[in-house]
Amino acid sequence: MSPRAIRFSDVSVAAALSAAGLMLQVSPAAALETSAGEVEITPVVAGLDMPWGFDFLPGGGVLVTEKEGRLLLVRNGEATELAGLPEIEVTGQGGLLDVLVPGDFAESREIFMTYAKAQTERGAGTAVLRAVLPEGAETLAEVRTIFEMTPGSSGGRHFGSRLVEGPQDTLFVTIGDRGEGAAAQDLSRHNGSVLRLHRDGTFPQDNPFVETEGAQPEIWSYGHRNPQGAALDGAGRLWVAEHGARGGDEVNLIEKGINYGWPVISYGTHYSGAQIGEGTEKEGMAQPETYWDPSIAPSGMVFLQGSAFPDWEGDALVGSLKFDFISRLSGDPLAEVERIEAPETGRVRDVDQGPDGAIWFLSETEGTLYRMLPSEQDG
Repeated sequence: MSPRAIRFSDVSVAAALSAAGLMLQVSPAAALETSAGEVEITPVVAGLDMPWGFDFLPGGGVLVTEKEGRLLLVRNGEATELAGLPEIEVTGQGGLLDVLVPGDFAESREIFMTYAKAQTERGAGTAVLRAVLPEGAETLAEVRTIFEMTPGSSGGRHFGSRLVEGPQDTLFVTIGDRGEGAAAQDLSRHNGSVLRLHRDGTFPQDNPFVETEGAQPEIWSYGHRNPQGAALDGAGRLWVAEHGARGGDEVNLIEKGINYGWPVISYGTHYSGAQIGEGTEKEGMAQPETYWDPSIAPSGMVFLQGSAFPDWEGDALVGSLKFDFISRLSGDPLAEVERIEAPETGRVRDVDQGPDGAIWFLSETEGTLYRMLPSEQDG
């Protein structure tokens, strides 16, 4: 696709929406009562088509992905479609998925994305690309796929696909089991795992299975079903939120080399109602920090820091695709303590905290990126 720039002014919003199907919003904020008091939810960008991930650029601006294959740059009253992406395999739950702006972007100009990549031998697999976004440009440069799962799988399920920046120039990448549950226990395959990569796509030599014969050296943990939320907490620990089957959605604290059990153990059942695996626990397999039954279909995840939401500092937020809310988790062990629910929280695909301290989230149902702050701080 060619790049597209859309500019807005107070008198041209309606015309821009009609012409482009995308707009910077000028709608009033909606008020919502929460345990942190009244908050205001303000639409930032509307007219998005199946939005999946977003991240913030230093100095202002947001990158937003759409599953059908568009990368949008929203900045200074302008929404621009960026060109230069590779071919995206749009199939089922696969397409253009997460986006990550690393902390050194101002110097490196690098960004990272996950996407579904067609594979000639077998279906499609989750892949990671690295690109440079030159200042002022509308086309990505130096675009390169730095990783793709081995092998791919047929069908369109369970790509996982969250990206988290780790320490020492590493990336954590979540990979779903691609609908092949047993593969999540097979270290010779990337299915159902959390990966740890260098930013050039190579694997760190201290990854846990580098010396294990036949194992994929990128694997950091395994036994996952479909982790679609991932975030670091204030202590730098990695957590994931992952889909179970019928019940058994999990939040897991990720540790090096650990087996999280899928599909041998689970707190859910198959959609038929039949038991999954061997029950809810087994020696050598980690227990979740918490789980949901019934399933909420968890997606994006963030741990809150700073003073914007002092009552929620250190808590986790997880979006729900199934029940249209944002789950707040707190305590030790981490557990759900509140559901933030409003007309704007339909199928929350991603949630993050902006440089301004606000909570930002993507509603797939509304096709909108929203910003949420306590009422007295908004604006």
